Amino acid sequence: MPLEAVEARRLYRQVADQLRSLIDSGEYAVGSRLPTERELAEQLKVSRPTVREALIALEVEGRLRIRVGSGIYVIEPAAIAAPAAAAVIEGPFELLRAREFLESAIAEQAARVATKDDIARIDASLLAMEKVEHPGEASMVHDRAFHVAIAGSLGNAVLVRVVGELFDQRLNPYFAQLAHYFESPGTWRTALDEHRAVREAIAAHDHDAAREAMRTHLARSQERFAQNFGAETAAGPASGRSRAARSPARPKPAPKKKRTTGGGTRR
Repeated sequence: MPLEAVEARRLYRQVADQLRSLIDSGEYAVGSRLPTERELAEQLKVSRPTVREALIALEVEGRLRIRVGSGIYVIEPAAIAAPAAAAVIEGPFELLRAREFLESAIAEQAARVATKDDIARIDASLLAMEKVEHPGEASMVHDRAFHVAIAGSLGNAVLVRVVGELFDQRLNPYFAQLAHYFESPGTWRTALDEHRAVREAIAAHDHDAAREAMRTHLARSQERFAQNFGAETAAGPASGRSRAARSPARPKPAPKKKRTTGGGTRR
């Protein structure tokens, strides 16, 4: 009998699978409201970012509708997408944590070795970022160029490619959906200030400050995407819930992940 490759499922996919099963079994009827992110996180014994990644995945699949300030609602799917098709997509917070670990180290080394030409390339991308509107395709192009320029100062083509490929994951549907809720001209201005702090530390050849500035920038990016949807204090159950939904069975806790070191996920 031929063997199939074994792949560990990402934690947010496990949460999404449990919630999808509850919807399919009638625990939550079309039009009903799910518990809040906080409540789901407490029941499942996982972090709120993990729950958010799961909810975004289900919204992209067309199973949920997130209404900021109201709640998370089950909707009638036009066509149910096969969850396995999206199983290879990394979650937005997973990506940002990876970038925080990797690019902080890159910025630290860049502060040690960056030349005047390297700083000029970083400045060019930063200047371009200041002149575009956000959200938009142009802002993402110049934001990417900024991070790639910092990696480029190390003279390592592999690091340049990895930084570029990680940034390009912003184009995946989960990241795009999350950005739809939380990115604005205001968050762009804040991010610009964070980029300037990284640039100043590298130009001053202060490697400790460069590492911390990049870490702070990417950690705050995670915080911006983790803002409350504004539904934590929403009123009681929405109309249209099934009898089972009014007293739903709690989802089974997802298996605990082993803690890792060296930039592993912090859930």
